[in-house]
Amino acid sequence: MGVGLTAPAAHAADSDISFSNVVLNNGKPIVVGISAEVEAPLTYTVKSNVTLDSWWVEAYRGTYGTNEYLLANSTIRWSCSQSSAGGYTFRDCDETMIIDPDDMPGGNGNKLVNSDATDWRTLGTAIKKGGGYDTDLLSATVRLQRASRIRNMNASPEPVAKGKPITVTGTVQRANWSLHRYDNYGGRLVKLQFRPAGSSTYTTVKSVTASSTGYLKTTVTASQDGTWRWRYSGNTTTGASNSSGDYVDVN
Repeated sequence: MGVGLTAPAAHAADSDISFSNVVLNNGKPIVVGISAEVEAPLTYTVKSNVTLDSWWVEAYRGTYGTNEYLLANSTIRWSCSQSSAGGYTFRDCDETMIIDPDDMPGGNGNKLVNSDATDWRTLGTAIKKGGGYDTDLLSATVRLQRASRIRNMNASPEPVAKGKPITVTGTVQRANWSLHRYDNYGGRLVKLQFRPAGSSTYTTVKSVTASSTGYLKTTVTASQDGTWRWRYSGNTTTGASNSSGDYVDVN
C-alpha cells in the first residue's frame, strides 16, 4: 500500500511513541541517475502505548518545520509485523522508498540538484487514533550519490597476436542533476580489469587517471583470451560503476 509523506508542522517528541532501528538502503548510499526512479529498502520499528492510525519514516534536507524538503514522494509498505510487551506495541516495518529525481516532494524546484549529493536526515511521524500526532527527529542518515557511468569502452585490436599490445579506451561520466544530463568526469582514478575466458572473476590489472575531459586510455600486453572492462569505485558524492565488457581473442 502507498504511504503518504506529507508531514505535519514541527512537534516535539512524545514519550508514548518512538521510532528506532531505522535503516535505509541496507546502510548503503542511494545512487540516483538523471531520470529513472530508484527503489531503496527502508526498515524501522515504531513503539507506542497508544493506538495509531498511521505512521511513517522519511528522509529530508533543510531545517524541519521551516524549509525542509523530502527525498521521496511515496513509499510502498510491504509489512509491519506486530508484537506487544510491557504495555507497548512494537511494529517492525519493511518498506520500499521511491526516489524520482524529476519529482521531488518540495524544494529545489521539485527536482534533485547536485548539492543534494550529501547525507539526508530522517524523521518519524505517527498519527494517533482520535487525533494528535508525534514527530521524532531521528539519528539515522542516508547518503545520496550521483550515478556514474563509463561509456565507449573499447579494447583493440580484435583479434590480437599473443605478446602484442592491446589499447583500451573509454570515457567516465557522472550525473549532473542540476542540468539533467551526464557530464564527462575528469581526473578520476579508474581501474582496468580483466576476466580470463572461462572465468567469472575480474582482476584489476592497473589503475589509470582519466584526462580532464574524462577520457581513459592505456595499453596492456595480450597474453590470453578474455574480457576487459573499466571499474570506477566512486567517492563520497558519486556512485561506483563498471563499463561494459569487451572480449579480445588472443591468437
